[in-house]
Amino acid sequence: MNNNYPVHKTEEAWRKLLSKEEYRVLREQGTEYPHSGEYNSHYENGTYNCRGCNQPLYTSDSKFDSGCGWPSYDQSIEGAIEYRKDVTHGMVRVEIVCSNCGGHQGHVFDDGPTASGKRYCVNSASINFEAKKED
Repeated sequence: MNNNYPVHKTEEAWRKLLSKEEYRVLREQGTEYPHSGEYNSHYENGTYNCRGCNQPLYTSDSKFDSGCGWPSYDQSIEGAIEYRKDVTHGMVRVEIVCSNCGGHQGHVFDDGPTASGKRYCVNSASINFEAKKED
């Protein structure tokens, strides 16, 4: 994994910070089972942040129900995501990682139902939700 990110920790430090499942997803490019993540059917107003470094990645305005079993967004916050070619598992996909710490989020696909045409398919284990504060 590229270690040239603003937030850089040793693997030992990541293991202390994250649960076993969070580490597997964020640092080892793992995937949680479909329909198992806490944010799959979550639709409150706020921001979804990287669980590794708390950088804001997606807003609730961009979230939609794709039926795929993972939280889905039609766009990310500008500059928050880095895109990488992923050729694992006999497929060619685009991996999405946090631009601040390199934490694996999931993959982005060109089959979204909105004007962006994108579906950011994200693991709940890689994000935290921050509710929008009422004015």
